[in-house]
Amino acid sequence: MSGHDHDEDGYTGAATLRLGETELAVEVELRGHFQPIDGYYRWYGRIKADQRVSELADGKKQKVEIRTPEGSAHGEISDPDPWDRYRIMGVSRPPFAVPTSLADLAPAEG
Repeated sequence: MSGHDHDEDGYTGAATLRLGETELAVEVELRGHFQPIDGYYRWYGRIKADQRVSELADGKKQKVEIRTPEGSAHGEISDPDPWDRYRIMGVSRPPFAVPTSLADLAPAEG
């Protein structure tokens, strides 16, 4: 077992999910972290239960685009949980802001 924690970035709130040719307003909770072993940023989370997402995805893995006020990304949805919240995941640039330099981590002066 590893004894270290990942520093996680994230976003919780409104998003637009593009599934096929359909765009849906959804609520999401997203997290992510840089994986040093393979050099990729991995992001993931859940989409709040939404009947339209369930009907379009039909319980199957689907390619999607997700947009938040902080960015957009391509990924896939799969694995609805018992509460019908679909898992969403992607690799590389996430649909939310992440620090890219030490200056981004510094507290704002004000």
